[in-house]
Amino acid sequence: MKSTGTVPDIEIIYEDNHLLAVSKPKGLLSQEDYTGNPDLLTICKEYLKREYNKPGNVFLGLLHRLDRPVSGVMLLAKTSKAASRISEQIRQRRLKKTYLAVVEGEAPENGLLTHYLKKQKDTNITRVVSRQSKRAKLAELMFDRINHKDGLSLLKITLITGRPHQIRVQLAHEGLPIRGDKKYGTGKHQEIALHACELIVEHPTLKKELKFQSNPPKVIPWIYFDL
Repeated sequence: MKSTGTVPDIEIIYEDNHLLAVSKPKGLLSQEDYTGNPDLLTICKEYLKREYNKPGNVFLGLLHRLDRPVSGVMLLAKTSKAASRISEQIRQRRLKKTYLAVVEGEAPENGLLTHYLKKQKDTNITRVVSRQSKRAKLAELMFDRINHKDGLSLLKITLITGRPHQIRVQLAHEGLPIRGDKKYGTGKHQEIALHACELIVEHPTLKKELKFQSNPPKVIPWIYFDL
């Protein structure tokens, strides 16, 4: 979908009567916040109004989020039926999300990370805490190391749970901060190297599995690994 001015173009991966899958650019909010900066949900609503000549408010359900600096696949619901059924898949952990990350250091060939996390709302920081901590939530992910060179490792990450900043916090806690992560890593580099590369979901009405994929941006450090 084409945009003008300071609003970025959004790549449409898939669209039908119920679903809209897009590739969110890095630096774009998932939804509106206090800053008033452009956000994906508003841009996609404007696209639907323009494309289909829809008057008034357009329904578009935000099913999940990506942190502002993170790029990759996002799925939105064009109908309330789709929103309800896919939200149920998310609650049942049937929706599968896979990420690519470039981390600092030599990661193991594979691993399962299990921590308990707690988000501090006043600072928007998530921390690893003990299981006994009040409001602590279980966080789990699996990873495979795809490549390693020049002090960096390329990881393919599969989320088991979905917690705020989960991947960033868990990897940093294990001594593998994501390259360019200003919040949980060193932040020495301009952009965070975390990308949502794949999302698998069951279509809400057709009952068939759909796989949506997105390639990381052609910038450093992704090009170190020919991605």
